[in-house]
Amino acid sequence: QSLVAAPPAVPLPTDVGRLGVRRFTRPIDTGWRRTSYSGLVRAAEEARGATSEPEVGVLDDEADDLLATADAPRPGTDDPADGPADGPVVVASPMADLPSGAAFGSLVHAVLEDADPDAPDLAEELEARVREHAAWWPVEVAPAALAVALVPLHDTPLGPLAPGRTLRSIALADRLCELDFELPLGGGDLVSTGGAGAEAVLADVGRLLRTHLAPDDPVAPYADRLLAPGLGDQPLRGYLSGSIDVVLRLRTDGESEPRYVVVDYKTNRLGDPEQPLTTADYAPDRVTAAMLHSDYPLQALLYTAVLHRFLRWRQPGYDPDRHLGGLLYLYLRGMAGADTPLSDGHPAGVFSWRPPTALVLALSDLLDGRGPT
Repeated sequence: QSLVAAPPAVPLPTDVGRLGVRRFTRPIDTGWRRTSYSGLVRAAEEARGATSEPEVGVLDDEADDLLATADAPRPGTDDPADGPADGPVVVASPMADLPSGAAFGSLVHAVLEDADPDAPDLAEELEARVREHAAWWPVEVAPAALAVALVPLHDTPLGPLAPGRTLRSIALADRLCELDFELPLGGGDLVSTGGAGAEAVLADVGRLLRTHLAPDDPVAPYADRLLAPGLGDQPLRGYLSGSIDVVLRLRTDGESEPRYVVVDYKTNRLGDPEQPLTTADYAPDRVTAAMLHSDYPLQALLYTAVLHRFLRWRQPGYDPDRHLGGLLYLYLRGMAGADTPLSDGHPAGVFSWRPPTALVLALSDLLDGRGPT
């Protein structure tokens, strides 16, 4: 005999009416998204109908740098119009004969992430890492040749933000490689009204640059780019994701606390593709022009805000004035070792920038949805 009572009979409706498909009438918020530096720039290009394919003969590690520098005379070379030009010493690029392209850039990034700069034989260490990662990023270059070409960049001075330092002098223990981040952006629950409480857009970042940067700051001209339609219209809502190549922990003589510097590796080939590649193609003014042309200042700003948030969480007694050391964008093909030419203390191939603390704090607040200040 069952102890479970039989279910009661439920009469079924006989008149169900007319069946139909349920309609979705709510608007889709396309401004709320998971994006990145590359995604923001790509969306702006698509909005204006541009493409991100490189011009013929001008390739780089991210396949989006359309530099037109072939017609400009290089320092230390002869300008047909003006006769011989006096300039800094020109050194051949150790990476002049190496291939270009996204796979090559990814291979170099992977090698620099894992290679131990303290190895007794750095070339041998680099070659081992090249062979290890070439299975994932196949490139038509001999591992030994690539390893030898990567040695000089480890001995190139890093400039005024890291005085007396080279990559070889910074141990793995003082490197945080591939710092992945997923940064929530404020305002995802707000509806843009065009008035108080409206969502933040990249144009707001441009206004911050105009407020906090001196006119002679190398990044100051980028404010106009951020305020232009297309890029400036990109909303900052949802999540911002990405990965910083490496954060270096530096401590120099007389400093009781470390400074942290964001480093981004670039294998971009600059200059005239028909001419031999030299350090003149990576002189400070040319590297600055490359930064502005490729929207890298936006990447630098976002990475600085990420490092600020990270150190605020992890560094005891965090003070951005003391602990934020700025950014180094290393154009590896222009770094020729100890003989790399200097211009006012800035080595070829090295772009140095330390944004004002007030700008970093205002940018962090903007990304957090607290409005431009």
